[in-house]
Amino acid sequence: MNKFIDYLKIGPVFTYFIRVFRKPDPNQPTSVNLRMMHGINRISIIMFLIAVIVYTVRHCGR
Repeated sequence: MNKFIDYLKIGPVFTYFIRVFRKPDPNQPTSVNLRMMHGINRISIIMFLIAVIVYTVRHCGR
């Protein structure tokens, strides 16, 4: 049961969401691929949040 609860922990997901929107650490090596990946992830997160808001407004408006 403990392994199942560990599997459902979503703390690392939220820390990634916060980390994507912060400026990169100058001590960490960066590449063009990594910057592009974080940029695409930012766009995806923002679009997902907008879609959730639109869905919620439409669903509550009925």
